[in-house]
Amino acid sequence: MSQGIQFVDIIFLALVAGFLILRLRSVLGRRTGDEESRRRRAEERMGMSRRESPAEERGNVIELPGRGQQAPQPEDLDLGSYEGTPQEEGIRAIHARDPSFEPNGFLRGARAAFEMIVEAYAKGDKETLQPLLADEVYQGFAGAIDQRAAAGETMETRILGITKLEIREAAMRGNDAMVTVLFQSEQLNMVLDADGNVIEGDEKHPTDVTDVWTFARDVTSGDPNWKLVATTAPE
Repeated sequence: MSQGIQFVDIIFLALVAGFLILRLRSVLGRRTGDEESRRRRAEERMGMSRRESPAEERGNVIELPGRGQQAPQPEDLDLGSYEGTPQEEGIRAIHARDPSFEPNGFLRGARAAFEMIVEAYAKGDKETLQPLLADEVYQGFAGAIDQRAAAGETMETRILGITKLEIREAAMRGNDAMVTVLFQSEQLNMVLDADGNVIEGDEKHPTDVTDVWTFARDVTSGDPNWKLVATTAPE
């Protein structure tokens, strides 16, 4: 992705209320159908790293556009489709404190982060997950991975495409920038038992998944990282 927008620091840790451990849907949103919505609310400060697809990765850190470039001035903010929307005020407020922030670049990074986190969770890759998640969010994901492994189960996930990606909310809370993003994606998800038998999901029929994730950072911090601070399945 473009060189540098910032990777950002910690904001509002999510209270991760009891991941239903062995299921991707219990951590990452709601399929269209009968599944219950899950809520994760942010309460403490955090941060995140992310990338644009395709991206140039450095380990599990993903570079965002704009980092290291001359910061645009407030009057140069390109609101795109957010001009005249309820989100405009919050986007402008964040941009005023961090002139490198702009909606399109942020969404490119959010998309890359979403793909990385979903895939890393399915693979049980805690090393990739840890720098992308708030501490309490990470503990929920890691606990689900550990219990899945203890049961001898594995997960296979493939994101076939993201059909909708938009900023739902943006705001400054003190020095903390918070951006909530809606992801609608088409995924193939399966859970297999120790013998390789599919016990959940279907390898031939994709599932529509809707997630609402909140990312945050302290704009005064020298650490240019955003982290995922909350995951919420919309009602």
